[in-house]
Amino acid sequence: MGRRVLAVLAAVVVALIGVVAVVVYANGADARAVADQQPQTVYIAKLLVPAGTTAAEAVATGLMVPTQVAAKGFPLGGLSTVDEATGKLLALTDIAPGEFVTASRFGTTPLGQKAIQVPDGQIAISLTLSDPARVGAFVSPGSHIVIYDTYTPATPVAAAAATGASAPKAGAVGGRETRVLLDDVLVIAMGSATLTPTAAGAAPAAPGALVTVALPPALAAKLVHGIQTGTLYAGLRGTDTKTDLAQIVSDATLFGK
Repeated sequence: MGRRVLAVLAAVVVALIGVVAVVVYANGADARAVADQQPQTVYIAKLLVPAGTTAAEAVATGLMVPTQVAAKGFPLGGLSTVDEATGKLLALTDIAPGEFVTASRFGTTPLGQKAIQVPDGQIAISLTLSDPARVGAFVSPGSHIVIYDTYTPATPVAAAAATGASAPKAGAVGGRETRVLLDDVLVIAMGSATLTPTAAGAAPAAPGALVTVALPPALAAKLVHGIQTGTLYAGLRGTDTKTDLAQIVSDATLFGK
């Protein structure tokens, strides 16, 4: 009789232990499930975030927006806040639309050159100018410049007639002429460049720098042709500067009235 009671008691204890273990496991699973579903904030790129854009600028302009994701789906290293410190950091590369933004995508120096912002409907064209031809170091992105072209016309008399300018004096045939090619050009970027190496025995080319400008398509074609056929020189525009697009200065008229 005593053995039977002990066996029953032992069975009851084992059953209770099993129930407690199941309850503990179930509670733990529920806690893990709740933790996995706990929403957390992470930024996502709504539009393309160009390299070089600060985190604060990307948020302010709506390029990046915060979104809620379950903790289980939170990306490793995801960017959850943009504060005073992180807001000053720059996008190291372009961040594609729809991409979860991680903190590692921002730093102090972009990995590549920032894509320049070309105004709508315009084309970016780069030209190499020497220091004097770009007004030393005084031209910067946002400046407006005048671009002059010095060239050798095929037929000076015909060229003057086409523009309405005075015909060049006798003996000026074959001389070079200078005129305004573009009178108001927006500079959108400046960057140093290495000129094409000179041929053996030739004089080294003067050091120069790339000046990138934005122009409507028709004027961009004029600039490209001028780059290929003439020698270009830039002048920094002042407020309300007016240039004479018809004026032609030639070897014959340089010292004339």
